[in-house]
Amino acid sequence: MSQISNVSRGRNVLHTPTGNGEGPGLAGAAAGLPPASPLRVSVLGVLAGPQVAGILDLVAAAAAADGLTPLSEHVLLHLRYGGDPRARNLLLLDGDGTLAGYAHLDPASPAEDPSGELVIHPARRRRGLGLALLRALLAEAGGRPLRLWAHGDLPGAAALAASAGLQRVRSLWQMRRSLREALAEPMLAAGVTVRPFEPGRDEDAWLELNAKAFARHPEQGGWTRDDLSQREREPWFDPAGFFLAERDGKLAGFHWTKVHGGQDAGPGPGQEPIGEVYVVGVDPAEQGTGLGRALTLIGLRYLRGRGLPAVMLYVDETNTAAIRLYESLGFTRYCTDVMFSNATSGRRPGDPLAGGSGRGGAR
Repeated sequence: MSQISNVSRGRNVLHTPTGNGEGPGLAGAAAGLPPASPLRVSVLGVLAGPQVAGILDLVAAAAAADGLTPLSEHVLLHLRYGGDPRARNLLLLDGDGTLAGYAHLDPASPAEDPSGELVIHPARRRRGLGLALLRALLAEAGGRPLRLWAHGDLPGAAALAASAGLQRVRSLWQMRRSLREALAEPMLAAGVTVRPFEPGRDEDAWLELNAKAFARHPEQGGWTRDDLSQREREPWFDPAGFFLAERDGKLAGFHWTKVHGGQDAGPGPGQEPIGEVYVVGVDPAEQGTGLGRALTLIGLRYLRGRGLPAVMLYVDETNTAAIRLYESLGFTRYCTDVMFSNATSGRRPGDPLAGGSGRGGAR
């Protein structure tokens, strides 16, 4: 179990467990006895290096126990590189400073309520710590409705959310298909060419197109240069698998692929490598031309050429147009991530061809 130093820099809030349990991340069931030592939640802004290392150790322990990564890519990038200075990190600590749980809170924006994620160390579950940390997260939201992601649609997640007054408002499907089966030839419309992304040249044009393609999806469409630069620094980033479509010298669409290894922030530790349709987007003016389908196929063929046995993607369950496209390409539903909220309404429809990991609090 990890030890966290320098925890006194944030506000400390005492909590008493209530006996509700938790499993992986926001999940689990079965009540248990509260721990013998008192608990406190330290609310911090910027984290020190040892604190980040302790949280990542906790995440690794949870991933190893559960077979899935308990925090989204967005939160993991925030831990590794920093992010919005208004974000808050909640550390659930024993009396001796041992880290028992972690929660991340993203601030509200003009378009979205605050969002959070949490994880409890496997050795400390079924003792009411999940509910204690969730209540602290709700308090830190300052009375605003909270959107809370649970990775994996597990019964315990729904039970814990319900115990805190949260309801299911959104689901994000993970879909998969084999790359050993036949793939159709991509068919590009006349006048459209495709080339790889060039770091140092294409960032601004890509951000402009991404904002346009995901105008109704602020979690993805609101990406900044910093968001893109963080991913360009990740070990998995490969511009050869980042495809840009152009028409008359102007970007018209893109397909950004990703390859997950066995131990990264992917579908689960210890699994064989798998490709991902990370993000697909097209200019609204190109919708109906078949560009999204062609770009998807180009990326799938690239991933197969890398020797990968399978590919995955994420898509909002309300994005029926994208789901139909992916099903026509051989994808089937594999698992589900769920958003809970205590707002009276919180569902945001999916967007055309919105496949990817940038969920602002999900993958």
